[in-house]
Amino acid sequence: MADASDTTGSGIAPRRSILSALEIDLRLLGMIGAFALLCAAFGVYTAFYAANNFLSPRNLFNITIQTVSVAIMATGMVFVIVTRNIDLSVGSVLAMSSAVMAMLQVQWLPSGLGIGIGHPLVAPLTILLGLVVGTSIGAFQGWLTGYQGIPSFIVTLGGLSVWRYCAYYTSGGQTQAPLDRTILLLGGAEGTLGPTWSWVVGALLAAVAVGVIWSGRLAKSRHGFVVKPIAAEAVLSLIVAGAILGFIAILNAYPVPEGRLRRIFEARGETVPEGYSVGTGLPISVLILIVVAVVMTLIARKTRFGRYIFAAGGNPDAATLSGIDTRWLTVKVFALMGFLSGLSAIISQARLQSHANDIGTLDELSVIAAAVIGGTALSGGVGTIWGAILGALIMQSLRSGMGMVGVDSPLQGIVVGIVLVIAVWLDILYRKRLGVR
Repeated sequence: MADASDTTGSGIAPRRSILSALEIDLRLLGMIGAFALLCAAFGVYTAFYAANNFLSPRNLFNITIQTVSVAIMATGMVFVIVTRNIDLSVGSVLAMSSAVMAMLQVQWLPSGLGIGIGHPLVAPLTILLGLVVGTSIGAFQGWLTGYQGIPSFIVTLGGLSVWRYCAYYTSGGQTQAPLDRTILLLGGAEGTLGPTWSWVVGALLAAVAVGVIWSGRLAKSRHGFVVKPIAAEAVLSLIVAGAILGFIAILNAYPVPEGRLRRIFEARGETVPEGYSVGTGLPISVLILIVVAVVMTLIARKTRFGRYIFAAGGNPDAATLSGIDTRWLTVKVFALMGFLSGLSAIISQARLQSHANDIGTLDELSVIAAAVIGGTALSGGVGTIWGAILGALIMQSLRSGMGMVGVDSPLQGIVVGIVLVIAVWLDILYRKRLGVR
């Protein structure tokens, strides 16, 4: 007798569709397709009607380093939204952390301890203080939400205003500069690995990514789960490795600007040789983002903390009854969000090479939009780290492209707001089609 799943009577199970066999996430595939169309449209338009091409190595390098700070905070926003909360204060927390770090470098250390810019203690003390400030603010807001029962929307809406103006008073309402040279290396524009080390890191990342794909296949096979065809795994491995190495090739194709090259040679007491040129390579800030993404993914998938986050977001009542301390969990999630805001403050002020009063302004919109576009459900319980990073990249690419084609800032804001609403609407339709919340 043929198996019940055999609809042909031949004893052979029906062939699954290609997408089903490859286990491709249709939502992620749609995001990648939208990103590709966006880049292609801006690339074609700017090639004919603009002074600079959207797809030039220079512009792609700039988009990359501009995405980092928002992408880092977006990874934390995934956890916040998954637990059915929201954080509207991330841009202001970034500004507060940046103000404290800038004042430490420019005024407090020189006047208090006689330690000026360039001293080896300046960078570690600055980074430590920035992370402590961000984490403390996040934990405080988490305590108000978790233990005092104030809705996170209200807590962080107040924080949006409070921490922005605390930052203003901390810096005296003035731009603070210059910053320590070591700090500036973390911004991306100044600190890069260069072509050789970029290829080394790219090759390692490609090898790790391919290793993860095949180790996942072996784990599924050992436990008796259905696995993709070997050919599908091989194609996926080639695509992932090719994307990583192609990204490195683009960054290496962007030559170091003449001004920066001159400063590098002058620091050695040399002059730039005639016709000398070298590729920029992978920015240190992007390397930090990669580390953050890997760590956050491991937290989400491999730790009890991560499992509790998704359990509490999926069904808070059931999570409480099962013994999860959801109040303490809320504090930890917001503290982590604050930590990542502090880290983004370091990278943002390093990229801008100063602290200004408007640093981080409206970043909360970009961060929330990145998380939602990346597949994080506002109803809680669902979200991915890599999706949020892709969402941040899409948002920054959209802003960059609109700027290059001559769209003014007010209209850019309108478009970004519309994209956010459409992204949520499409997510609702997608989840209804799948029969999930």
